[in-house]
Amino acid sequence: MTTPIFSIILPIHNAARTLRATVRSILAQTITDFELIMIDDGSTDYSLPIMRSLAADDHRFKVISHKNSGVSATRNLGVELSKGSLLAFLDADDLWHPKKLERHQALHDFDADVAASYARIAFIDPDADDNSRSITASSVRPGCLSVADLLGENPVCTMSNLVVRRSCFDAVGPFKEAMSFAEDQEWLARAASMGFSIEGINELLVDYRLSHDGLSVDLEQMHAGWRVLAREYEQPCNLASAEALYCRYLARRALRAGAEPSQALHYAMMGLKLDPKAFLKDMKRGGLTLASALLASLLPRAARLRVFA
Repeated sequence: MTTPIFSIILPIHNAARTLRATVRSILAQTITDFELIMIDDGSTDYSLPIMRSLAADDHRFKVISHKNSGVSATRNLGVELSKGSLLAFLDADDLWHPKKLERHQALHDFDADVAASYARIAFIDPDADDNSRSITASSVRPGCLSVADLLGENPVCTMSNLVVRRSCFDAVGPFKEAMSFAEDQEWLARAASMGFSIEGINELLVDYRLSHDGLSVDLEQMHAGWRVLAREYEQPCNLASAEALYCRYLARRALRAGAEPSQALHYAMMGLKLDPKAFLKDMKRGGLTLASALLASLLPRAARLRVFA
């Protein structure tokens, strides 16, 4: 068997509801030279039987199962078992657009100095089949991402958006398995701090399912994890500015997912207090985030799900 161009790493934990749609989005890729490594991370639902059924008729699919070890350990195992020169990560509740791999391959073939790449993301409802009714979309920044970019609002957003050269991953090292939150952000910041180029593709290529359950707890844990990560980069970065931007991101996330209005307002006011200039520098994001957070309590939850900054 020849070595594939792409190795797709797909960690799975209790994803029976969305797994088939995610794999369909992989099979719809215009690039077919890939291997798909699906790793069950101790699921207690029907994820593993679904994985085996999906892999039955496709030699490119590999199914592995291990005890619940967390997403970082599962991704690391996937990389260890992979053979491709480009590593593409995908979560089991997200979707790729058909030209996702094609666009990333074109960028990496065009510029050998690009170590990792990402694109724009459409944020979709948990029950959506595609992005035809997307709530909002992310943006990419021109040029290479800095550590400050990644500690702030992190334009990469999710591992489902990232493609990495194997040589880069080997040099940067594995995901930190002790981290439960911000483990992807930590890896990206580590790569950028080592001088690796992370560049964006200005095209919507990923659909990210928003979660409406347990969001307030997640936001608190995300913020706590971010603070642990940020302390490692205190010298090269203005942490007050970076945290103001991260709080703005958390406020926007709360708005997108229909959390309690107090959550969005809490993070908006915290960011504004930390560094008002940084928070409001991009008025489209800062000003509208603040306005939306202030007005959220006046709207019913169904309407808030359509409000974003």
